[in-house]
Amino acid sequence: MEERNRQGAVPAAAETPAEACLRAAGAKREKRPNEPSRIAVKHILVKHAFSKRAEGGVKRTREEACLRAAEARDKIRGGANFGAVVKEYSEEPGAASREGSIGQVERNDVLAPFADAAFELDINQVSDVVETEYGFHVILRTE
Repeated sequence: MEERNRQGAVPAAAETPAEACLRAAGAKREKRPNEPSRIAVKHILVKHAFSKRAEGGVKRTREEACLRAAEARDKIRGGANFGAVVKEYSEEPGAASREGSIGQVERNDVLAPFADAAFELDINQVSDVVETEYGFHVILRTE
């Protein structure tokens, strides 16, 4: 006989860490009222084998890339220096030399999932993992 929770529903099978990561990375985000027209951000990009521009022999799966980005996010939230984590994890060309900075952006300068996540952040706040066609991002709003 199936176990039921207090509401009478059969609980879903437990999500794996990779499934939870992918679900969170693809979550829909709402545009904030009164958001600024421009913000400054830094980011970490972790690619997978099917990412756009996944040159250099990237072989990891989407799941592995998502978990790697989550690991980078957790290090930053745990107090690690953002620039140091960029050097260790980011696969964007030139990211290490600029500590992941992409400068000031407007919403239409970046892909929609990136913009939605970046513009919901407060200054000095780190995003959850965000997926775009280029891979998985961890974003830090700097201004």
